[in-house]
Amino acid sequence: MIRPEEHYVAGADFGSDSVRVVLLDAANGAVVGQSVVYYPRWKKGMYCDPRANRFRQHPNDYVESLVEAVTSAIREADTARAGKPSIKGLIRAISVDTTGSTPVLADKNGTPLALLPEFAEDPDAMFILWKDHTAVKEADEINELSRTWGGTDFTKYMGGVYSSEWFWAKLLHTIRANSRVKACSYTAVEHCDWITAVMTGTTDPSKIKRSRCAAGHKIMWHKEWGGYPPHEFLDRLDPKLSEIRDSLGTETYTTDVPAGKLTAEWAKKFGLDESVIVCVGAYDAHIGAVGGDAAPGTMVKSIGTSTCDVIIGPKPASGAKESLIGGICGQVDGSVVADWIGYEAGQSAYGDYYAWFRNLVMWPIKNLVANDPDAKVDVEKIEKNVLRELETAAANIEPSVSSVVALDWVNGRRTPFANQKLAAAMSGITLGTDAPMMMRALLEATAYGARAIIETFEEGGIKIEKIMAIGGVARKSKIGMQILADVTNREISVTAGDQSCAIGAAVFAATAAGLYPDLFSAQKALSAGVDRVHRPDPARVAIYNELYAKYRRLGEFIEGETK
Repeated sequence: MIRPEEHYVAGADFGSDSVRVVLLDAANGAVVGQSVVYYPRWKKGMYCDPRANRFRQHPNDYVESLVEAVTSAIREADTARAGKPSIKGLIRAISVDTTGSTPVLADKNGTPLALLPEFAEDPDAMFILWKDHTAVKEADEINELSRTWGGTDFTKYMGGVYSSEWFWAKLLHTIRANSRVKACSYTAVEHCDWITAVMTGTTDPSKIKRSRCAAGHKIMWHKEWGGYPPHEFLDRLDPKLSEIRDSLGTETYTTDVPAGKLTAEWAKKFGLDESVIVCVGAYDAHIGAVGGDAAPGTMVKSIGTSTCDVIIGPKPASGAKESLIGGICGQVDGSVVADWIGYEAGQSAYGDYYAWFRNLVMWPIKNLVANDPDAKVDVEKIEKNVLRELETAAANIEPSVSSVVALDWVNGRRTPFANQKLAAAMSGITLGTDAPMMMRALLEATAYGARAIIETFEEGGIKIEKIMAIGGVARKSKIGMQILADVTNREISVTAGDQSCAIGAAVFAATAAGLYPDLFSAQKALSAGVDRVHRPDPARVAIYNELYAKYRRLGEFIEGETK
């Protein structure tokens, strides 16, 4: 029997803007300490160029923020435990999730090139964040080659389309654009693999335990072809990719497997014992799905700046062929839970769409009013509250068949069938259209995109019986989740915890530490449960069925024009 004074676990969730760390009581899932730390360089916009769709992050942002977040969470826990021994000696394991695909080019020691003096300020030596879309052309080449080279189509377990958001496309673009970086690169490492490797002292590329989640969904790894695509395929893109491929090994590991234990250096940074287990890393949405009660038939929607939609299903019976689902972001044995197939889809923008609109309406205030010495306006307060006020006004607008219809492709389309060249559009704008109406149109657009994903899964034979929504947008936007329920005609359950990804990581940590016999037992004990349920309104469902048909027709037109 687990006693709360004996066992605690840590989960670290690296998001797009910050790292979130939670310390959980391994007996009941109670959060005893937590901390959120924002990446300092990223916050300043360093190494990024949004107009060119270039988004890069410095490895030191990850390291510095993680140390601060862990130590801060420990301080909070110790303060709450006043009079008791420090929690430092009671933490048994830590698990980490990150965004993805977020790779970095590295040298023979596994050191990201950005940490070498000669590349200290070179964006191409940084981690290439998931939403970096500089590699659209290269993704097109990979897709064309996969279909025409005469051998295996290596995208077949990835929904049939390779995205510019993923590993090989990003590397190909970078080595073509930067000959110095190409010459000094030996390997490439996903963020989720690098941070665990650093903590365990296993940065030698041949010793890194590569994530099954990252490799299967983004790097074309599959046991059917013995690992990664062969030289014969990658050489046609660039022989350098074959060199990098050889540095990756052929084995991948599920997240319940220990990657190692903290090195003396990292134990000292955290103030922990060297016996603390570090799990193999994975992507945030997949670990978050576990924190959000992932189970067969349950789709977990991780809703933040973008979305990832994850569901698990049984492996085919012995000798049976695995059914392929077209248009999703991959199906990988063990990417979520070992011995279950993990299916992934998603939208390239969700909260980012609302943030774009906020920035649009804030332009005159930030650029005109803020510069007027006679204006007494708290610009930061307005910016902080504008989306909430727009949502409040939008909630009072009833949908009708003449409502504005928008596409959610403001950052391209991830699912169905990834296409990052697509852009958003709006239809039905009149002189009577105001900002709250447009806000509602954006909320509806993201819900339409979610419905298209659900239909893609079910057309592929994956039955969805329950939808669990996790993430910041899910927790904060009640109107957004109600519109999602009305558009999809399904109940939307919203998690009770703010940190589902970090809690999911802690579930893996507790399993790897041997505190539970299996992952599902740990999940049942530690997950936060349900906060609220949004149920569809039948009257609005009927209207949204008509508006969704308009959304699909608008999408067909825009996609046709893009081609």
